[in-house]
Amino acid sequence: MRVPHLVCPAGSLPALKKAVDHGADAVYVGFKDPTNARNFAGLNFTDPQLAEGVAYAHRHGREVLVAINTYPQAGQTGHWHRAVDRAAELGADAVIMADPGLLAYAARTWPQLRRHLSVQGSATNADAINLAHECFGISRVVLPRVLTLPQVEYVAAHTPVEIEVFGFGSLCVMAEGRCALSSWATGESPNTHGVCSPATHVRWDQQGDTLYARLNGLLIDRFGKDEPAGYPTLCKGRFDVAGDTYYALEEPTSLNTLSILPELMRMGIAAIKVEGRQRSPTYTAQVTRVLRAAIDAASQERYSVRPEWQSQLTAISEGHQQTLGAYHRPWR
Repeated sequence: MRVPHLVCPAGSLPALKKAVDHGADAVYVGFKDPTNARNFAGLNFTDPQLAEGVAYAHRHGREVLVAINTYPQAGQTGHWHRAVDRAAELGADAVIMADPGLLAYAARTWPQLRRHLSVQGSATNADAINLAHECFGISRVVLPRVLTLPQVEYVAAHTPVEIEVFGFGSLCVMAEGRCALSSWATGESPNTHGVCSPATHVRWDQQGDTLYARLNGLLIDRFGKDEPAGYPTLCKGRFDVAGDTYYALEEPTSLNTLSILPELMRMGIAAIKVEGRQRSPTYTAQVTRVLRAAIDAASQERYSVRPEWQSQLTAISEGHQQTLGAYHRPWR
């Protein structure tokens, strides 16, 4: 079986170092601008920080992948082109992109820089992946989290491109790369501005013992006294539907693939990805530590999920819940 690379998130230089120190094979990052899909205030890298991060990773024999995975708008392509240039000049091992124009620019300008097709590209079948390979020379694709295990296996068997799948972290109920909910509510699309539920549109309103969460005036959720309040995103809000209040679109839960690691490895999956560049360095360290141990164990003949792994991941999961998501669809 192929032992997949462990690809971990870093929204900051301390998180990058935690990922490297705890066993990540590669760390993915973004610049402090709308060119990446986690463009939150306080996150991401300046050029000097990325240079330091690349040097740190390379000293330890690890890789740095730069996500430039939003879509430039007409008249603004130069900013995104410059992001590709900066990634190459600062020593990144690969860029992760979704926009065909950007992929073409990178292939033409920096042919030695590996190109990965982002999950934001929504490539869910071998034909789409092979087209990107033919046109832009992509070496890896990150599959959207909407495929069953048999579908993942079929795609992997019908493309020469390396397959990367998500192994842990937040889920998205939308077709990745196609979400328009936040754009509808705020006028700022995640695919162009790099963030759903932009912080400038988030409002917290405390009234007595109740905390109200709003996005551009829309009530997304309300929390009682001492009830944990998550960051307000439309898809994970609670809404009144026909008299019932519940998570109408998506419950807060985290993907956890510990139980199917041997199956993914048997399929020849090249990389297991952890979601969470917006999370803390402590989160990065904990997930990296657990998945490193699990992947190493899954490469042996006998494998079982250790209770301590599950408990450690449950503690940092959304809503303290975990799921196999689309990987396991018993009705298919």
